Amino acid sequence: MDAFLEYVQTRDPNQPEFFEAVMEVYESIKPALERHPEYRQAKLMKRIVEPERVMMFRVPWMDDAGEIHVNRGFRIEMNSAIGPYKGGLRFHPSVNLSILKFLAFEQVFKNALTTLPMGGGKGGSDFNPKGKSDTEVMRFCQSFMMELFRHIGPNTDVPAGDIGVGGREIGFLFGMYKKLRNEFTGVLTGKGLNWGGSLIRPEATGYGAVYFADEMLKTRNDTLEGKVALVSGSGNVAQYTTEKLLDYGAKIVTLSDSSGYIYDEEGIDRDKLAWVMELKNVRRGRIKEYAEKYPNAVYTPVDPSLDYNPLWNHKADLAFPSATQNEINGKDAQHLMDNGVFVVSEGANMPSTPEAIEIYKQHKILYGPAKAANAGGVAVSGLEMSQNSLRLQWTREEVDQRLHNIMIAIHRQAWETAEAYGVPGDLQVGANIAGFVKVADAMLDQGLV
Repeated sequence: MDAFLEYVQTRDPNQPEFFEAVMEVYESIKPALERHPEYRQAKLMKRIVEPERVMMFRVPWMDDAGEIHVNRGFRIEMNSAIGPYKGGLRFHPSVNLSILKFLAFEQVFKNALTTLPMGGGKGGSDFNPKGKSDTEVMRFCQSFMMELFRHIGPNTDVPAGDIGVGGREIGFLFGMYKKLRNEFTGVLTGKGLNWGGSLIRPEATGYGAVYFADEMLKTRNDTLEGKVALVSGSGNVAQYTTEKLLDYGAKIVTLSDSSGYIYDEEGIDRDKLAWVMELKNVRRGRIKEYAEKYPNAVYTPVDPSLDYNPLWNHKADLAFPSATQNEINGKDAQHLMDNGVFVVSEGANMPSTPEAIEIYKQHKILYGPAKAANAGGVAVSGLEMSQNSLRLQWTREEVDQRLHNIMIAIHRQAWETAEAYGVPGDLQVGANIAGFVKVADAMLDQGLV
């Protein structure tokens, strides 16, 4: 193993997700390190993998029965070389230091690609909002913010939502921050439209992943129209990926949640999508109810004994993994290739394992890596920050147009950088190098801090 990777693994031996993220970036930016000896001399890689600051704190809260619970809260302030820390808060039982460091590390380069001045961060808690009442979620969010408020601010660190943190949670967090600080300021993004939020913010990640896929197809003089798409997940990203794919004339045949997935050969049309949105966003139900509502669809429950996900084993042209990290392994990737998929645009963070990515590259498919393809969400978060600073609210069309332009610019940066470094068409290498060089140059300019 390379000496640098050995250094990272020895330093944080119990952080596999973080190590995987570092390895993926490091392997692809080696050409930039060779071309710029000043980066090695300034030990930039060692500095970039070390967060500027890590906060870990207890979050005590009381449930509706008067029982006291204690969760663990985190905020990783990874890198502020090009702007205030920016990245989501995730509330999920799987949250730990390794997962948040991996997400914060990815966020640094993703934010650099958006063309907006944002550093990278991530945070959250091992609290599970599923099955909790609104008042329990509110008590937890208020307790969480009672510590977090010391470390964030509109010019310091601007958190957003992520898994388990939607509009409800952002509202409770913002309300508590406002009470503690006695100021109304753009400290969180993903806010309600009536109190500083941006239009298109909920749609942004899903729309962006589709815009990115469209840009990739243009390089082969092709379009999304008439293509069959596999979409995983059924939350925010999956819902709006589906909506935007319908706008482009594609046919979506799958959606999933942690209990299983549905396959609808007839396609998920606008009426079915509206029903899914009501199921997930209002009733907070499970995707298996889709098959009860639409009997022609087939529901397949999760089978933990399988070493692959059958969702990725259907005839299709496009794949939009929009659920969670490492959801496509080597076997899944092979199934995608065997079934005719030639475009993968990642809506989730790092949903493909290194083995899967290797298979995409061997088959020379159009592969949009997460830090480029799903940057739409943080791009509109950045636009929300801009609107807050200007005390303005842009129209839906204005924000959507800016988002579309940003996704076109991200694709162009990744495409041109890949060409410049001798790997034409490799958007993973292109995105990693483009994001890294921007952050690295800023760090060099600012001295040893």
